[in-house]
Amino acid sequence: MAGSTSRRWLAAPLLVPLLALCAASAQAQTVQAWITSGDQSRLMQRGADATFGKATDEPVVIDVDPARRFQQVTGFGASITDASAYLIQQKMTAPQRQALLDELFGAPPAGLGLSLTRLTIGASDFSRTHYSFNDMPPGETDPALKHFSIDPNRADVLPVTKAALAINPQLKVMASPWSAPGWMKSTDSLIQGTLKPEAFAPFAAYLAKYVGAYRAEGVPVFALTLQNEPHFEPKNYPGMRVDPQQRAVFIGGHLGPLLAKEHPDVRILDWDHNWDEPGSPAAVLRDPVANKYVDGVAWHCYGGDVRVQAALHDTWPDKETWFTECSGGGWAPDWSNNLLYFTRTLVIGTTRGWAKGVLLWNLALDENGGPHLGGCDNCRGVVTIDSRSGEVTRNVEYYALAHASRFVRPGAHRVWSSSGYADLDTVAFRNTDGTLALVVANSAGEARRFAVRIRGRAFAYELPGSSVATFGWK
Repeated sequence: MAGSTSRRWLAAPLLVPLLALCAASAQAQTVQAWITSGDQSRLMQRGADATFGKATDEPVVIDVDPARRFQQVTGFGASITDASAYLIQQKMTAPQRQALLDELFGAPPAGLGLSLTRLTIGASDFSRTHYSFNDMPPGETDPALKHFSIDPNRADVLPVTKAALAINPQLKVMASPWSAPGWMKSTDSLIQGTLKPEAFAPFAAYLAKYVGAYRAEGVPVFALTLQNEPHFEPKNYPGMRVDPQQRAVFIGGHLGPLLAKEHPDVRILDWDHNWDEPGSPAAVLRDPVANKYVDGVAWHCYGGDVRVQAALHDTWPDKETWFTECSGGGWAPDWSNNLLYFTRTLVIGTTRGWAKGVLLWNLALDENGGPHLGGCDNCRGVVTIDSRSGEVTRNVEYYALAHASRFVRPGAHRVWSSSGYADLDTVAFRNTDGTLALVVANSAGEARRFAVRIRGRAFAYELPGSSVATFGWK
């Protein structure tokens, strides 16, 4: 973790609005550089400017072609889990809470400009109790959902999400259940089990009621996944196995038609699980009935290779790609390695693999990696909130997100940039106002010189070893 040094970029006197500077210096073609280094000596710190000139003879040349456009980007962010919302709402003073939310969701350059978040429909392992929005006593059922209520979210999740939306009205909210209510499942419990066939219609109605209830509270949900990690049945927190054949029947025969009728603007995303089983979402997409209701596929990082995103997209180019979960934690304590992983794989790799949005897991956890009930006992949030003082530590994930979210704004398109270098990974974007952002990660242990070339003009730069930079220009 970055500790006390993690606040450095917030107070930097050179924190100049990127877009304003680019517009003012368009004739000179000045390029801003913002750098985070693996040794933490630079944390989202302004580097030396560069200037476009004639093409250079650097040994490595990164080409950028804004005319070759790919997917439109919705944004970057992290999940407002029960734990995150509880800490922000209950363990911070009102001024602390407002300052943090302004910093996370506020417009750049003062804020990170996070524009995407994910909510859990009921409890996850990062909840203080295990609950759904329609719990019943053992042996009882409620197929008409007469007892449905989102009251468990009123103390923390709803107020924090509403506050984030007030700061950034462009914030997009998606949601995922960890389990159907226990009475809908083979185990009669939130723990383990699968969805009973007779519960397909009630579960679809449950998800639609959630969307309607949140919309009534002023929180529009733009996308649903029908199950978080549907091939995993955890033993000590809510989960539910839903194989691809079940998902296809559920989407095609129940959830798809119901949302088309009641909430036609809500996307359905399949899978919401790891890169190591691409055959599972492929099986759903091969079902002709389910296919017409599935808008895209959501991915997690905990197994497999990010490149399967592009492979699946090549087969179904009409379907969207989203990256919806990855967590850092005590199992990977090296700050520098984490910076490179989160930037190279999750910011660069997922978006080069067609992701329209990139979500990390918990937005905030406390000094003990909680609160949680079961599940991960050493996960790390994007920020750590001290549960005693409300003080904030900005973790490595914060900086990886910042290198994208502060410069790649909603509505931007990924544009072509060259790749395949031994130590340098790149991805480029063009914002709606014409500004360009290029993220470069240098995984070598020593500095690397390179040139960035666009339309026959180029600038040269030297990036320190084990460092990440975002370059911005117009």
